[in-house]
Amino acid sequence: MTAKKFPQHPANPERLCWGCDQYCPAKDMLCGNGSCRTQHPYELFGEDWHTWGSDFTEPDAPQVPTTVVGLK
Repeated sequence: MTAKKFPQHPANPERLCWGCDQYCPAKDMLCGNGSCRTQHPYELFGEDWHTWGSDFTEPDAPQVPTTVVGLK
């Protein structure tokens, strides 16, 4: 079983609760996820919400100093 694909730009995000993967209608939340619906990130952060943090890169490995013994 695969997870549902999370939509980036839903047509009417205000109609659903986005708090879990059930995507319940806002007026009939079955999961008990609080007393009000969870908004879609598109509603909260705007059209480019899915690009935030996409420039993440793994930090470089820390440089370990090498010691040369016997050279003067």
